[in-house]
Amino acid sequence: MPENNNRNPLSSRGPKRPNFQGWIVFLLIAAILGITFMSRTSSVREISLKRFERMVKDREVAEVTVVNDRVAEVTLTQQALQGPKYKSLFAEKPYFGTGSGPHFSFQVASGESFKEDLDKLQANVGDNEKIEYKFEQRSDWGSFISTWGILIIMILAMYFLLGRMSGAGGPGGQIFNIGKSRAALFDAENRVKITFNEVAGLEEAKEEIKEIVDYLKAPTKFTKLGAKIPKGALLVGPPGTGKTLLAKAVAGEAGVPFFSLSGSDFVEMFVGVGAARVRDLFKQAKEKAPCIIFIDEIDAVGRSRGRGAMPGANDERENTLNSLLVEMDGFATDSGIIILAATNRPDVLDSALLRPGRFDRQISIDKPDIVGREAIFKVHLKPLKLHSDVDPKDLAAQTPGFAGAEIANVCNEAALIAARRDKESIQMIDFQDAMDRVIGGLEKKNKLISPEEKEIVAYHEAGHAVAGWYLEHADPLVKVTIVPRGVAALGYAQYLPREQYLYRTEQLLDEMCMALGGRAAEDLVFGKVSTGALSDLERITKLAYSMVTMYGMNDKIGNVSFYDSKQSEYAFNKPYSEETAKHIDEEVRKIVDEAYQRTKNLLADKRQALEIISQELLSKEILYQADLERLIGRRPFERDTAYQAYKKRGEEVKEEIGPESKPAQTEPESLPQI
Repeated sequence: MPENNNRNPLSSRGPKRPNFQGWIVFLLIAAILGITFMSRTSSVREISLKRFERMVKDREVAEVTVVNDRVAEVTLTQQALQGPKYKSLFAEKPYFGTGSGPHFSFQVASGESFKEDLDKLQANVGDNEKIEYKFEQRSDWGSFISTWGILIIMILAMYFLLGRMSGAGGPGGQIFNIGKSRAALFDAENRVKITFNEVAGLEEAKEEIKEIVDYLKAPTKFTKLGAKIPKGALLVGPPGTGKTLLAKAVAGEAGVPFFSLSGSDFVEMFVGVGAARVRDLFKQAKEKAPCIIFIDEIDAVGRSRGRGAMPGANDERENTLNSLLVEMDGFATDSGIIILAATNRPDVLDSALLRPGRFDRQISIDKPDIVGREAIFKVHLKPLKLHSDVDPKDLAAQTPGFAGAEIANVCNEAALIAARRDKESIQMIDFQDAMDRVIGGLEKKNKLISPEEKEIVAYHEAGHAVAGWYLEHADPLVKVTIVPRGVAALGYAQYLPREQYLYRTEQLLDEMCMALGGRAAEDLVFGKVSTGALSDLERITKLAYSMVTMYGMNDKIGNVSFYDSKQSEYAFNKPYSEETAKHIDEEVRKIVDEAYQRTKNLLADKRQALEIISQELLSKEILYQADLERLIGRRPFERDTAYQAYKKRGEEVKEEIGPESKPAQTEPESLPQI
């Protein structure tokens, strides 16, 4: 599904404002620290009264200033400063005030008593040689800041932190607003730009959602007939299919306030916070009604109650779910609020949450078919500079099972590959390389493989190709390669499955034989097997057990299914006895053994084709459908692929429209080659 990459459409925050409060607190703290440092570093040296008396007797004092009647500051004579006694002292530990003074200080009882003591010390000194005496009154801010500065800094820091926590956040914030809802609000002033026109491949789901938007825009159209507005709709589908994008389109199309949040936004380590946030969310919504609330990944808070709970424990998630259930359809529930929710795990949701009255509609959003994929490709191809050989129909046919997010990734990868190759436009080869990148992983060009291993890989992949080529119900081959990709893939074969939803027994057996083609080819050619069939064996084992235990496709076990969609993933009880389990294992082994023997016999019969394809793979490393037709002839089972059927439908529609429509393109014999 396409998205607007210019900005984040689900962000309700405007331009970031400067934090003046934080800067003011920071400057105050810096000023306090500076004053404290200056007051301490500019302080004179402390001496005792006896040392001062010796300095007076040695005639080293030039001036004494009594400050605030309690501190005497001493300034030395220039002759004393030049002497070795004080020169070395100030050189070792320089202070700011050692030039013109004062140089020393000491405490006095009072200014008058100190004056009397000083006069007694200078009783025998002439008037011209007496020490100059001064008395000053000063405001001692430096001393105050030096004493109380740390306490002031702590108070300012606490004020700043509490201000942030009581406001809108920061990491770990919202201590005082922890019970407030974290929903982002989109209204007339802050609208999302995505519309339904940008959502492709989800036509049925869009129709369901459009009705809800129409209810809110023109409610009288429905209420005059007695209809009630649906309470909610649940979007269900695999990851990447466009559930959140569809909700964004609702936010862009709806003319009412739109609240958006995730299920994990309710979860917190504190007891009662989730329920409080639910109540606050619906309180805000009632004030804005009519409105829409969208809860993404609702399974984070809406799981079935009672699973995995410890006896006597307080399950915060269950309390949050109970509050959500009451608000959605409780005793005092108000109308005018529609709930949209999205999840890819509907099986774990609580049954009370899914009942009508809470979620009246469950809208299934599956992976798109070939028509939907073409529509999605057309949307994603609009901003790209394309070569004339790029056809959205071809791209849609070669990406079976791709979700919208994967299609977007393919388009982006193709653009990156073309730019890396210094091309002026994006060609079909770039898209096909991008598909290989998405399906198989990064190509390992520098991976060292011995000739023996490369030969085993070639016969393994040739076995897949030949088995699929001569099995009637197998999917048609697109290409086979022995180029290493991804973490452990030394090669792979790509097929083009049909767009179908029901499979018969013979189709599943043919698919199993095709998966066993690699292991059978190794056994047939080398008489030994390797570990390269790990993913194939895993796939066929799951398929065989599904045939026996889920789909009732085994005569001995019968038409029974042991599959329970409501069963917990941690359940340890099997719904069958040990005797039945033994029969199941026997039947699965029998199915796999028969399929393996059938595949081995097929490859032995087509040994020449196996040798031709394996040798061609060793020389070219990549083969396509056209190459197989050239080497071993056309496939004996002719049937239209999804691509060919889709092209034929398009030609039939054009013929019905008339001659004014554009002429249909000539159908190629095979898919385009890289």
